[in-house]
Amino acid sequence: MFQWLLIPVAYLMGSVSSAIIICKAMNLPDPREQGSKNPGATNVMRIGGKKAAAITLVGDMLKGLIPVLLARLVGADALPLALVGMAAFLGHLFPAFFGFKGGKGVATAFGVLSGFSWLIGAMVCGTWILVYKLFKISSLSALVAAALTPVYVWTVTGSVELVEVTIFISGVLFWRHKGNIKRLLQGTED
Repeated sequence: MFQWLLIPVAYLMGSVSSAIIICKAMNLPDPREQGSKNPGATNVMRIGGKKAAAITLVGDMLKGLIPVLLARLVGADALPLALVGMAAFLGHLFPAFFGFKGGKGVATAFGVLSGFSWLIGAMVCGTWILVYKLFKISSLSALVAAALTPVYVWTVTGSVELVEVTIFISGVLFWRHKGNIKRLLQGTED
């Protein structure tokens, strides 16, 4: 029973915008009004530098990781575990505390996946790093990692429920990156 209660808790945890809170705490401009206007670590780096971005990145990862680890701690089965991860991810994208306008979800998705399995997290991170070293484009790295993630989840867990949620998360990441995809195809992405 308790495992199902973690789903709304995960959504609320995901709704805490690390970017907005960090920018406010460090007297930086609101990331929703500066740069790309996206409340995520990449935009925080543009407007506030590496330290602010690193703190934002860790905060966004933890709000995906912690709810999933709590669900695992209470012995959640695959379905509630998957739904807890999805709720944390959706909380980041559509935060209840910030007008339902959130970030793109890459770091929070990484936290969720790492909560499913540290090996999945390592595989996703390794993919991102490899693609970034080859092409030096963060969005491309995130998209390639997202595309391969369902394969990693299936290989490591064999769980249909976790794979289905991962396919959903990957699809949403592609949707949230549609502007980046357009620029990649045009050869104008930074």
